[in-house]
Amino acid sequence: MKRLAALPGWVLVVVWIAVPVTAVALLVESVRSDDEPAVGRAGLLGSTGIDVQTAELRRQRVEQGIADCSGLPTARSPAADGLPALQLPCLGGRGTVDLATLRGPAVLNVWAQSCAGCREEMPLFQRLHARAAGLTVLGVDYLDFQPERAIAFAGRVGVTYPSVADVDDELGPALRLTGLPTTLFVDAQGRLVAAEARTFTSYAELVGAVEEHLGVGG
Repeated sequence: MKRLAALPGWVLVVVWIAVPVTAVALLVESVRSDDEPAVGRAGLLGSTGIDVQTAELRRQRVEQGIADCSGLPTARSPAADGLPALQLPCLGGRGTVDLATLRGPAVLNVWAQSCAGCREEMPLFQRLHARAAGLTVLGVDYLDFQPERAIAFAGRVGVTYPSVADVDDELGPALRLTGLPTTLFVDAQGRLVAAEARTFTSYAELVGAVEEHLGVGG
């Protein structure tokens, strides 16, 4: 303390200013780094670090009888007015799905196992998957940080169609999603022709929306 007191006053001022300035500089650098897009953001591991394709999750998906994403109808190039160019990992599967290359007629149900409306309507989408010939049904497990519970829930309600996972909220900003559940309708040319942010409460209601937007019966 005696040595510090013996220092000239201007030295103390410089030290007092330098420490906060250094802290601010480090904070600015940290924010700048966070703002930069992460490498492989749309890959198997996003910025959350949640792996939705572990060996255990793959085993769980197969055990529940849920399909992988390998059979989805896609094209080589993105569709005009189609879904955003996002590569989302197949939930409990392998590889990614480029949404922009999907071709319909297809229905994408954006869901999460914690969403009450999603839990209510999911059996209706399974029924649609089983009955509507020529129609693709794909789930998007959205902002769900417990993929094992998501697969378990899908299995409990008898879902067999595949889902991709969006744990990093890539689809939300791209489509300005307002809530869950949301259903996206993609036509044969890959165009996103409609999006409905609501819970379907009956099979007739869901089939009516598919017929209205895609011209496909269930």
